[in-house]
Amino acid sequence: MSSSALRVAVVCMNNMNRSMEAHSILQKRGFSVRSFGAGSRVKLPGPPRCRRRPVRYDFSTTYRQMYDDLSRKDRECYRGNGVLHILERNERIKPRPERFQECSDPFDLIFTCDERVYDRVVQELNAREQVTFQPVHVVNVDIKDTLEEAALGAFLICELCQNLQQADDMEDSLDQLLLAAEEKTGKSFLHTVCFY
Repeated sequence: MSSSALRVAVVCMNNMNRSMEAHSILQKRGFSVRSFGAGSRVKLPGPPRCRRRPVRYDFSTTYRQMYDDLSRKDRECYRGNGVLHILERNERIKPRPERFQECSDPFDLIFTCDERVYDRVVQELNAREQVTFQPVHVVNVDIKDTLEEAALGAFLICELCQNLQQADDMEDSLDQLLLAAEEKTGKSFLHTVCFY
């Protein structure tokens, strides 16, 4: 299976850090990839003095609009915590975040970045009317929402995709690849099959 033939989605809560880092890496490697958030709104960390009050945006807000808004509010703070850097990278990939629940395109493989997101994606897929009965594999890779962990998680997801594209049969190979990745990384993966 060629990398362009494998349709991949990566989903985190906000379509901001983890899913976008993986989107960036997979896109550079030639994969057909899209990224999404599964939350109701995009939530970004607020300034350190008010950590409990995150900044929220609708998914229709572009990365550029978020960047400009946060730059006006406290450029030094958002530059220092890496949020402006993330928004700059994201804008190079696509104009704005997208919600998984609003996408009806089929994928072969959906990676989620934490268990809450995995639960939401599986619930959403199971609630949809099945039309083609095409299988989609949903795999959870727990990734902490930090810049460093997002980068490590993105490379792990990319490695899994590269191994799958070399496999003769994704159905037979995925469980073995996940088992090998568990042994290598010490992480455990959730995996289920849903249908479109």
